[in-house]
Amino acid sequence: MAVAAGTRIGFIGAGQMAEAIAKGLNSAGVVRCDQMIAADVNLGRCQVFQNLGIAICGSNTEVAEGSDVLILAVKPQIVEKVATELKPSLSKNHLLISIAAGVTLVNLQRWAGEARVVRVMPNLPCLVGATAAALSLGSSATQADADLVIKLFDALGKIHVVDEKLLNAVTGLSGSGPGYVFLAIEALADGGVAAGLPRPIALSLAAQTVLGSAKMVLETNKHPGQLKDEVASPGGTTIAGIHELEKMGFRAALMNAVLAATERGEKFSK
Repeated sequence: MAVAAGTRIGFIGAGQMAEAIAKGLNSAGVVRCDQMIAADVNLGRCQVFQNLGIAICGSNTEVAEGSDVLILAVKPQIVEKVATELKPSLSKNHLLISIAAGVTLVNLQRWAGEARVVRVMPNLPCLVGATAAALSLGSSATQADADLVIKLFDALGKIHVVDEKLLNAVTGLSGSGPGYVFLAIEALADGGVAAGLPRPIALSLAAQTVLGSAKMVLETNKHPGQLKDEVASPGGTTIAGIHELEKMGFRAALMNAVLAATERGEKFSK
């Protein structure tokens, strides 16, 4: 379902994640590209947005003045500078959605002044309508704001409401998780090539295997351990492969990756 026709979405920063969100919202029919505006210091990224039919503004201030909802999509290290510069242009009528990892609601609210603030941690698969995201509301944000953000990001996949203290864990798991999964798909495909499969077939099989396995977890509501047991027959090929993964500390490596990314997010929060 589309948001109100008059609603204008402004992107402060036109990087890859902003592009993914813009494309996803447009593809889902929730917000059209002609309802969006953007600004970025990188002219190449501005051209990408223009090619989508999104109007480019000459400054972040111009984006704020022409938007109802602002998506702050800049690197965490420059959020304070950008938000502080925007502050005179923001009012209580603005909803500011920050997707910057580790930047706290308290700081966002202080830098953004009267604007209502929400933090969202999406991930890159919002580009294909399959994001895994979470949101936390600032002190001045309303239930209507939460409903709007849920509507926006539900159109891009799945979103959960969590306490802000859990957002760094979300960053470590689903925010960074696609990187781990892409690495796993590449490795599975390499294994197929090593076993004699042509690379295009190996890559297709690997990616579809990950996709299908994820769908089974989500659609059957079975624990992944139970699904693993169902595919690993006694003395069979799967249990032999699982044995090798266990010997190499596969599960511990993934857990450590999530914890390392979470810790990095916590550093941004300080």
